[in-house]
Amino acid sequence: MLFHVKMTVNLPVDMNPEAAAKLKADEKALASRLQEQGKWRHLWRIAGHYANYSVFDVDSVQELHDLLMQLPLFPYMAIEIDAMCRHPSSIRDDDR
Repeated sequence: MLFHVKMTVNLPVDMNPEAAAKLKADEKALASRLQEQGKWRHLWRIAGHYANYSVFDVDSVQELHDLLMQLPLFPYMAIEIDAMCRHPSSIRDDDR
C-alpha cells in the first residue's frame, strides 16, 4: 500500500540545541534504514519549510502508523496522510 505523507516539524523554540541535534540525528538514521528497507520509498524536502513530502510503501495502515510513531521527531510533527493507488492513465508499469 502506498501512502503520501506530509510531515511538518515544529520543534519548541526553547529546546536545548544538543537535544534537538540528537533527535535530528536519530531521525536521519531511522529514515535511512526505512529507505534501505524500501518502506520509505521517497523523501522530498518542501522548500522554505521544516517539512517533507514522503511516500511510504507498507503492508497496512497499521504498519504505517507504527513506523510513524517510531520517528524520534514524531512528538513534534503535524502529519497529513493520503492513501494512493495507481491512476488508470499512468503510462508507467512500475513507479519504483
